[in-house]
Amino acid sequence: MTESETHTYDVVVLGAGPVGENVADRTRAAGLTTAVVESELVGGECSYWACMPSKALLRPAIARADARRVPGLSQSVQGPLDASAVLAHRDHYTSNWKDDGQVRWLDSIGAVLHRGHGRLAGPRTVTVTGPDGGETVLTARQAVAVCTGSRAALPALPGLDAVKPWTSREATSSKTVPGRLIVIGGGVVATEMATAWQALGSQVTLLVRGKGLLPRMEPFAGELIAEALTEAGADVRTGTSVESVTRENGTVVAVTDTGDRIEADEILFATGRAPRTDDIGLETIGLDPGSWLPVDDSLRVDGHDWLYAVGDVNHRALLTHQGKYQARIAGAAIAARATGETLVAEPWGAHAATADHGAVPQVVFTDPEAAAVGLSLAEAEQAGHRVKAVDVDLSTVAGAGLYADGYQGRARMVVDLEAEALRGVTLVGPGVGELIHSATVAVAGQVPVSRLWHAVPSYPTISEVWLRLLEAYRDA
Repeated sequence: MTESETHTYDVVVLGAGPVGENVADRTRAAGLTTAVVESELVGGECSYWACMPSKALLRPAIARADARRVPGLSQSVQGPLDASAVLAHRDHYTSNWKDDGQVRWLDSIGAVLHRGHGRLAGPRTVTVTGPDGGETVLTARQAVAVCTGSRAALPALPGLDAVKPWTSREATSSKTVPGRLIVIGGGVVATEMATAWQALGSQVTLLVRGKGLLPRMEPFAGELIAEALTEAGADVRTGTSVESVTRENGTVVAVTDTGDRIEADEILFATGRAPRTDDIGLETIGLDPGSWLPVDDSLRVDGHDWLYAVGDVNHRALLTHQGKYQARIAGAAIAARATGETLVAEPWGAHAATADHGAVPQVVFTDPEAAAVGLSLAEAEQAGHRVKAVDVDLSTVAGAGLYADGYQGRARMVVDLEAEALRGVTLVGPGVGELIHSATVAVAGQVPVSRLWHAVPSYPTISEVWLRLLEAYRDA
């Protein structure tokens, strides 16, 4: 590329992760010319440093844990995991950190890829600085979509940079298994990576500032996962803050607020996310660099009729599948506005990301798995809904006992007493991740409890928990 290049498209997308790819897919399907700007790998965080590599690391750990609970099989799987094979499998699922396949997909839909760092340079204008330092100016006739995602947020601990801590990127891409690993945090990244690396042979110490794990889920989710991590050999400490971190002769030393000194080979900080908006030219359009970008339900940025913020950057739901959902809505909204089509913007309409507000599903791939959709009991009550929660011990379901000896798990259904429909569902136990979509359909579809009685679960499956929950609600 040369410094004088200028191109005009209908839509310019900043970021070629799953969210940007889906925006481009929808705008191209509508016949709009679309450019995509990417400074790293096409496929983004999910493909190379988050969803795919983390689940490739976790699958063998969970499969072994499940097998150890099956009579006739348990004695055959008591040995350690083959760490080299697991890491090689992880590398396969990241395409060895090469994006050729995803670039071919972009080409197949007719989107134009511009490699380099993209920055807004005023309304509808993006300047791309390429790998060779050359500059290209992209002008958007209809819309610019910011899909730059988020990055790991590190705490302000003196000297932390010199320690070279792991973030989620290093935790999912490490080529070796650390002998000892400290994990700071109690959320999804912390619990999943503690599970994976403990299973691969690390001695994990999990330090959690709060009262428990997974604070945004029902309390019993974090409690069951903490128990399982402890049983697996991890040292789980809640109510613990880290005051200082140093690296001495290659060894990481963390000192807690109680004065405990913990040594490890590596330390992972899983302490939140920050938007990747600090260097994308927001100041040129009156917005604050480094800020989250508030949007309406069509994903259009407040006060800017041509600018969309999709995925993590709008801080609505920091999940890949939810970002892709937003991208489908945003792409459809951009196309509708470009062609003069009437926007269907009412709740659950074609151009409204309504699910962001109360029907967001999530699976935490720990052992046991935790899965939830919609509101927890506390969230529903705080929102002013009149609700009732009913709980079921999953071990009482025939399918759970067949799935694993000594099955432990729990399910909760939060029912809106006025609408007689579900506000939220939480499931914790081996294998429950595959159950959450049925709950998502019930919550997003606002299916009346009276109709759920006619959705008959197959016997003997873990899904029979639906019948047990309905019975518990009827008898409460």
